Amino acid sequence: MFSNFFFSLKKAEIPVSLKEYLTFLDAVKHGVAEYSLNDFYYLSRSSLVKDERHIDRFDQVFGHCFKGLELLDEVFGKDIPEEWLQSLAQLHLTPEEKKEIEALGGWEKLMETLKQRLEEQKKRHQGGNKWIGTAGRSPFGADGYNPEGVRIGQETGRQGRAVKVWDKREYKNLDDTVEIGIRNIKVALRKLRKFAREGAPEELDLTDTIRSTARNGGFLDLKLVPERHNAVNVLLFFDVGGSMDPYIKLTEELFSAARSEFKHLEYFYFHNCPYEAMWKDNRRRHVEKIPTWEVLHTYGSNYKCIFVGDASMSPYEITVAGGSVEHMNPEPGLVWIQRIKSHFDRCVWLNPTQEKYWKYTRSVEMVQELLDDKMFSLTVGGLDKAIQELRS
Repeated sequence: MFSNFFFSLKKAEIPVSLKEYLTFLDAVKHGVAEYSLNDFYYLSRSSLVKDERHIDRFDQVFGHCFKGLELLDEVFGKDIPEEWLQSLAQLHLTPEEKKEIEALGGWEKLMETLKQRLEEQKKRHQGGNKWIGTAGRSPFGADGYNPEGVRIGQETGRQGRAVKVWDKREYKNLDDTVEIGIRNIKVALRKLRKFAREGAPEELDLTDTIRSTARNGGFLDLKLVPERHNAVNVLLFFDVGGSMDPYIKLTEELFSAARSEFKHLEYFYFHNCPYEAMWKDNRRRHVEKIPTWEVLHTYGSNYKCIFVGDASMSPYEITVAGGSVEHMNPEPGLVWIQRIKSHFDRCVWLNPTQEKYWKYTRSVEMVQELLDDKMFSLTVGGLDKAIQELRS
C-alpha cells in the first residue's frame, strides 16, 4: 500500500533505508497513527527522515502521495458558496474608469458591509458594484476591480488593491541549499562574524603542542583547544508570499549565505507584517504557528535581528487591529514591530525592492519610521550598511 510512498522518497533523494520503511509499516500496523492525518504525518516523518535538511523535500513527497486539505477557521462563521465565485470573465477597466470607482471609506466600513452582504445575499452575482461576485466593481469577490476591497475566490492578485484575502493561501519554504548566484552577499555577511573558541577542547593546537613537547624533553605533549566558531547570533524574519514572490531567488541566496556563515542562526516566516504568531514551515503554517511572545522569550537581546521583506502592504495591516490581509489580528502590526525592536539590541530591515521606489509606497515609509530609518536595500551596498549598523 505504501510502496509508492517509499519509492517516491527514494526518487526525491531522501536517504530512506529498508529497515526504516519496515519500522514505519510496523508502526502503522499497530495503529500508532490511528485515523488522524496529522498523527500519520508525524509518524512517517519521524520514521523515515533522519536529517532536518530533508524535511522540505519529504513534505513535498507526502503532499503528492497523500493529498488532502485542512479546513480554515471561518472569520464570519459562514461558507461562501463556490458557485458564487466561478468566474466567467475578468473585468478590465481603463485608468479613467478606475478613477470613477470609490472606496467604501475605511476599514470599519469595509468589514461592516461585508458582514451585511453575507447576511443578505442569496445567489451568485456577476458584475455590478454591490454583491459578492465576479468581474464587477464591488469591494468583495474576484476578477473585478475596486480601490480597496476583500479578495474572495481568486487564485492570485491582479490589481494589488486588496486589503484582506478571504482564501487560504499556501507558500513555499525558502531553499537554503540554492547555489549562491551573487558571491558578494556571502562576502558581505562575513563582516558580521566574530570568532571565539567555545566548548570542549577538541582541536589540536599545533603551536602550543610543539612548544610543550620541546619543554618536555622531546616527549610528545598534545595540547587541545575548543573549536573556533563564529560567535555571532543571528535571527532572520522572512516575509513570504504575495508581493515577495518575485524576490524568492534573491532571498534564497541570502538565506543560503547566512546558513553557511553563522553557526547560531534561527529563522521564522511571516506575511507582510509580524503579528502575534510566526512559523518555521510554510506548508504547515496553519497548524504549527509559534507565538511571537515565545520567540521573544526564547532568543536573547544579543541576537542580531534581521527582517527581510518588501514592506509593501495596506497601511491597515500596520495600524489597525484586524487589518491583516489573511486573519483577524487582535493587535496592530506596529505594536509587534515595536516590541521586537525594543527586545533586540540591534535590528535592521532588508528590502529587496529598489530604494528609489520606497517613497511611492506609504507602508514602506511607515515601517522605516517604526525602525528608526534602519531599513536598507537588499544589495551589496545595502548589506554593507546594514552590517555596520548591526556591528555598532
